[in-house]
Amino acid sequence: MLNVGIIGAGRIGRVHAATLAYRIRAARILAVADVNLTAAQQVAAQFGIPMATDDPAALLDNKDIEAVLICSVTGTHAHFIEEAALAGKHIFCEKPIALDLAAIDQALAAAAKAGVKLQIGFNRRFDANFRRVRQAIMTGEIGTPALLHIISRDPSPPPIAYVKTSGGMFLDMTIHDFDMARFLIGAEVDEIYTLAGITVDPAIGEAGDVDTAVMMLKFSNGVIGTIDNCRRATYGYDQRVEVLGSKGAISSANNYPNAATLSDGASVRRDLPLNFFMDRYTESFASEIAAFVEAVQQDQPTPVTGHDGRVPVVMGLAAGKSHREGRPVKLSEIG
Repeated sequence: MLNVGIIGAGRIGRVHAATLAYRIRAARILAVADVNLTAAQQVAAQFGIPMATDDPAALLDNKDIEAVLICSVTGTHAHFIEEAALAGKHIFCEKPIALDLAAIDQALAAAAKAGVKLQIGFNRRFDANFRRVRQAIMTGEIGTPALLHIISRDPSPPPIAYVKTSGGMFLDMTIHDFDMARFLIGAEVDEIYTLAGITVDPAIGEAGDVDTAVMMLKFSNGVIGTIDNCRRATYGYDQRVEVLGSKGAISSANNYPNAATLSDGASVRRDLPLNFFMDRYTESFASEIAAFVEAVQQDQPTPVTGHDGRVPVVMGLAAGKSHREGRPVKLSEIG
């Protein structure tokens, strides 16, 4: 058994707690910590966790705990990585590691110095649809890739209070697509050009963010990529990808609650796509935690490294700089 502690009893902390409690026999949760003690106690009661605390240090001091899942708010991630590394715990941390590179580098250095494993929570890498697209590229089924198009649109914008603290759309939403672009193509991005604006809610602009954007990516291997994001897609959670190669193309469509199609004299139609990321990516959330547990138990490299966590932040900062300055930005300009 791998003994695990969870820091953060919010939405994603509950998701991972459920996975560990009900789906992974090789691990068990010994403690959950949250600054909101009531939230920690509720999670502990729901999933049979013996310890609930409002002090993460108490969790990290527990010598029986071998690994921690950091599911707290973004601004605490880097700090908890450092503290967990100092305590000798293996670490799974939700994205992003931090919103600035200095904090990220300090956290990664702490994990490396301690010799603990670190996995970053880019769960979409574990989605069956996207993994099949990657397989087609890596095995040469579609030949040499030339064009990548990622569509990622939320059903509705987040609360303005979240927008003000999230780091902006490029670092809280597009960051998943930046990681997916690298994962699918298997190469780094050299340059990003962004066009962005406000088409959904003026309050988002007043908060200093954008809600609609298209980014063009220039990969080191010559592939040209585009990512289009919007905070509002009234028909549901829109998650699609297409790659064109020299021998063919592969695409991934949205997931639906059912496969039924209704036909009548007026139209042929089906139900709307799944409307929430927790529904769309249920299996990928479980798979990433299973992969982390396996990496720790078998002393193997984690499938999403600290470097994988750092690069999308660089890309997000480059995308923001491109939007502000109205020009393509090389990632080398960021760091």
